[in-house]
Amino acid sequence: QVQLVESGGGLAQAGGSLRLSCEANRRTFGSYGMGWFRQAPGKEREFVAAITKSGATTSYADSVKGRFTISRDNAKNTVYLQMNSLKPEDTAVYYCVVGGSIVAVTNHPDYWGQGTQVTVPS
Repeated sequence: QVQLVESGGGLAQAGGSLRLSCEANRRTFGSYGMGWFRQAPGKEREFVAAITKSGATTSYADSVKGRFTISRDNAKNTVYLQMNSLKPEDTAVYYCVVGGSIVAVTNHPDYWGQGTQVTVPS
């Protein structure tokens, strides 16, 4: 069982930045693709970003491309989401996810974290 603990959410002004972190509890962290989803009030969960096991390849939703950056530190079992130029429409609960590959992460993650709230007031 993979357990994921997110941190770093909070309140940010439009145009500001936040960095989310997600630490996994397994030493085989480097064997998994990782990613982030989000769910805004009244909307379905949507894919945000994903990264391969090695960190060499990343994928982003069009809505965050150029503003968000996903990265990982396998030595710390941690994946990050650097969010810049935040917009009110980025307001959502952000979930860390794990999957066997970047494709799996994007489409059907195997494990989900509890989520962390990000709020960008308009």
